[in-house]
Amino acid sequence: MLFVTSDTHFFDKHMLGMTDFAKRPFYLTSMMNEEIIANWNKVVEKTDTVYHLGDIAVHFARPEKKAHQDIYEILTRLNGNFILIKGNHDNRALFKYLAKHNYELNGKPKFSFEDVGALIKYNHRQYYLTHYPLMLGIAPRIINLHGHIHHYSVNAKENINVGIDSAEFDYLHEKPAFGQPLSMAQVEEMVQAKQDDYLKRR
Repeated sequence: MLFVTSDTHFFDKHMLGMTDFAKRPFYLTSMMNEEIIANWNKVVEKTDTVYHLGDIAVHFARPEKKAHQDIYEILTRLNGNFILIKGNHDNRALFKYLAKHNYELNGKPKFSFEDVGALIKYNHRQYYLTHYPLMLGIAPRIINLHGHIHHYSVNAKENINVGIDSAEFDYLHEKPAFGQPLSMAQVEEMVQAKQDDYLKRR
């Protein structure tokens, strides 16, 4: 199966509590990390692929190599092959570390990398997967899946926030547990529900 997610912010102490960016009721980043890992692995199988749309972690351990090693160890505990799209908190040094320590899973690399974004087709739609939201204008068959804005939403039906703090999970009949990536079936449900919501406002 194919999943998408964004803005896990592993190790990021600024995400703890009820902040301007997120509502993460944890006292310690280790508690937050473990909750994401457990919930992730409940829905993502080892054979699945996950597009992570940026801001994997914010970790200031020193030396920098130690921070990269800690993030790597977290990612290896998460099921699935990853296609990593660079967010504003993801530096090239981390991606280089992951590439150097990459390994094969399901006949392909555990980690693949995209600097700007990716384009996929699913169920007769095109999806642009980016970290930052794109302003697409009128694009009936194109949807932008993005993160970056945490619990905020873009006021356009073509933009779907798939970050783990997204307020747009309200469009789902059943919200994912904290940290769970979204299946494409859930994405489609969000797309349709947001479009229906905008039609009601006309």
